[in-house]
Amino acid sequence: MATHLVAAGGGGFSMSPEGQPTSLDRFLVELTGKPSPLVCFAPTASADDPQYINSFLLAYSALHTRPMVLTVWGNSAQSVSRIPEADLILIGAGSTVNLMALWQAHGVDVAVKERIARGDVVVGGIAAGGSCFYEGTVTDAFGEPKAWLGGLGLLPGSFCSHFDGEELRAPVYTEAVATGVLPGGFAADDGAAIHYVDGQIAQYVAEREGAGIYQVLPSSEPTASGVLVEAAEMTLL
Repeated sequence: MATHLVAAGGGGFSMSPEGQPTSLDRFLVELTGKPSPLVCFAPTASADDPQYINSFLLAYSALHTRPMVLTVWGNSAQSVSRIPEADLILIGAGSTVNLMALWQAHGVDVAVKERIARGDVVVGGIAAGGSCFYEGTVTDAFGEPKAWLGGLGLLPGSFCSHFDGEELRAPVYTEAVATGVLPGGFAADDGAAIHYVDGQIAQYVAEREGAGIYQVLPSSEPTASGVLVEAAEMTLL
């Protein structure tokens, strides 16, 4: 009856060349332990983008799952009512700020927390979808990337996605941690993820060579420039 949380800096089907499922997608499905799991995709952060939804349906149908889509821009009540059935909740990329605002308005945040509390579920988040698990993140919802305190608070600390994929992410995140604007936490490259089991880190995984996870903590050491960055040992999927 374990609860699995997987926070990825990016990757999965939405970043694969032809939209095909990747080893990260297969990893999430396998964690359910179900032969045909019900996968609830939440594309809220992308404003329920139809192309994103279609890509999900094609990718996850190929993985022998039962895919469904949680939409909040239309018929939200019916979507939210099916969350308790989900074996895997997959939270897509986009704007963490908008995701949280819409989830709070429609009660999705409460429904997801209740599903997690029941256990026997996998919740995976890609980029904004992974950031929302934490207390704070770096977001470009307001224009240039900036530190932002907000999220579900399911996991302590902060999270920065696209650490190697967007030029400004790394300096903005490390500066925010060094100055105390954000609590210490983790930075994740595209294709890298942190796997938690019942709230504890189980492993750091990557769907491609070179993708990494970095623990980022404030430091008073004179040579640290206010922040300590330590690379995690990765497992290649």
